[in-house]
Amino acid sequence: MTASQPPAPPPVGAPLLEVSRLSVSIDTAAGEVRPVEGVGFSIAAGETFALLGESGCGKSMTALAVTRLLPDGGRIAAGEVRLGGEDLLRLPEAAMRGVRGGRIGMIFQEPSTSLNPVMTVGAQIGEVLALHGGDDASIAARSLALLEAVGIPDPARRLGEYPFQFSGGMKQRVMIAIALAGSPELLVADEPTTALDVTIQAQVLDLLARLQAEHGMGMLLITHDLGVVARMAHRVGVMYAGELVETGPREAFFAAPLHPYSRKLFDALPTAAQRGSPLDAPIGSVPPLDRHFHGCRFVERCPSAFDRCDDEAPTWRQLGAQRVRCHLYDEVAVPRPLGRRAAGAGEASSSRRAKPVIEVRDLAVHFPVRKGLLKRVEGMVKAVDGVSLELLPGRTLALVGESGCGKTTVGKAILRLIEPNDGEVVVDGEDVLALPQSALRPMRRAVQMVFQDPFASLNPRMRVGEILAEGMASLGVGADEAERQRIIETLLERVGLAPAMRWRYPHEFSGGQRQRIAIARALAVSPRVIICDEPTSALDVSVQAQLLNLMRELQHERGLAYLFITHNLAVVDYLADDVAVMYLGRIVERGPAARVLRSPAHPYTRALLAAVPRIEVGERETEPALVGEEAEALPVRDAALSLAGSANELPSPLKPPPGCHFHPRCPRASDICRIRYPAEDSLGGGHAVRCHWPHEHAY
Repeated sequence: MTASQPPAPPPVGAPLLEVSRLSVSIDTAAGEVRPVEGVGFSIAAGETFALLGESGCGKSMTALAVTRLLPDGGRIAAGEVRLGGEDLLRLPEAAMRGVRGGRIGMIFQEPSTSLNPVMTVGAQIGEVLALHGGDDASIAARSLALLEAVGIPDPARRLGEYPFQFSGGMKQRVMIAIALAGSPELLVADEPTTALDVTIQAQVLDLLARLQAEHGMGMLLITHDLGVVARMAHRVGVMYAGELVETGPREAFFAAPLHPYSRKLFDALPTAAQRGSPLDAPIGSVPPLDRHFHGCRFVERCPSAFDRCDDEAPTWRQLGAQRVRCHLYDEVAVPRPLGRRAAGAGEASSSRRAKPVIEVRDLAVHFPVRKGLLKRVEGMVKAVDGVSLELLPGRTLALVGESGCGKTTVGKAILRLIEPNDGEVVVDGEDVLALPQSALRPMRRAVQMVFQDPFASLNPRMRVGEILAEGMASLGVGADEAERQRIIETLLERVGLAPAMRWRYPHEFSGGQRQRIAIARALAVSPRVIICDEPTSALDVSVQAQLLNLMRELQHERGLAYLFITHNLAVVDYLADDVAVMYLGRIVERGPAARVLRSPAHPYTRALLAAVPRIEVGERETEPALVGEEAEALPVRDAALSLAGSANELPSPLKPPPGCHFHPRCPRASDICRIRYPAEDSLGGGHAVRCHWPHEHAY
């Protein structure tokens, strides 16, 4: 299955998994929380059922209830879970140990925390095989076969390696191998591709689809990514605040989602058509689940709510193949098709002719590799190898590429959080790389950074107000503490948080709120440039939309320049003015976003675009990164297939390939590509590429 093909329908038969009226309660110090209430669905053998919704809606807790892996204090309050007709909730715990990892396999969201760091990969696979029977010889042979099945190159050698020796995509493949070790009938995949870059995501999804087809497994797929749902699911269930609010076949759901919440999820998708306009994300957040609901749980955020929604919980309504829980359909309303949103007017910007805030010239960051007792240098990892770029006021430059290509290193080197080996970073006409650390204070005020993981970047022992005030006091912002407190109140309101929240600690906020705090901290010193390192990678679609709206508004108000480091091409298409595509430490293509995304000249850029999951409905298509006739006409599938094989991982920057670094993965490489690195070729209109055959790839 390729990314452009919907999954084949599963064989018709009795359900493999039947979940009926499932409710979960968790006893906490503050009272009872009910994260799952009255949920019911079924999955046939060979079928994928996708649970879709925001963080906090109860998706993962539903999966944990199915496998009876609830957290401390959690219990199943009601319902049935039948696997092959057997009620799992009535089995003793000893019997459930044979079900988990045997009849039911699980793939968790974060492989780094799921794999044991002190055990080899082979030992972890063997542990599962031994639990379900087998001697040493059969376990060794089966472990080898499992790594081969999930596409790990040189599996015999890698069985003896530890998780830290694998890339993120490879670790997820190991997790899949462990899940398959017990030959499961049902596979539970909880956000299996969240935070993976587009090419690794495509590999993992293709692998899951192939293994499902080979083994006839049912799959419960938990995700907030509509593109992944469109690519993998046969049927869809939308969860909100612990309840299912809509179910139906994939085709019917994407053609005409019924529930207002489902429609809001589609409206929150960033597209080029929305450039210049705010994304229509659901306002607010999922309500806390420790309260009793009298009416519809979505009423506080619903644009179509009326009096009845406040007082009476809606019941299920059947419309064709779809079912929906909403009062709007009490009179059997006809669903309207999901139309495309009108394109935004866009903002004409004269900032292209403005003087750059930052000019980066031939930036290089090389890390020495030391070995032996004497720690002799045996090589250099060329993480960044001659990168040049400009940041202009009021504009966003997106730096895109796979994980490991050097994007984050560029951002940190600009701020001198990592010391570059060579090059220039010119801020206001002065090369900050030539300054001593003691003279960097003006640059620290002018350039700030928002990191990928806000929880890791915020001090857990400090209140939010103290976190914001710390940087302001250090850089001399505000005449006194009283003025700084006034600035903090204004900042919190501006990023959509109540001023009273300054007394809370970071752990008391959601992921989206913590990212807002990180943005407020960056804004506290009135910078002119913000370097954003994957700020939306792990956020669900509605929180992402809220954050993008905020960043766009702040840029227009303050004329901020953004360096937006990301692998999310949908966000790039919505937010970025210019794009630079990075591969193995170098920029291989750059130019205006519209030209690079609509007429990619480098095969690597085409491969990245091809790997983006598309949302297809019959003959009509919406793609997060490409919208319109240009997307239909873009012949990029051959390039994507060249990156889909497991042997085509990003080469090591320690020993980059000779000639063009991309040639081992390029479907059109020739002899000259293997010998000489290409010079930059201008294609006009600010569009430039490093490729020996650019005009053959451009359109």
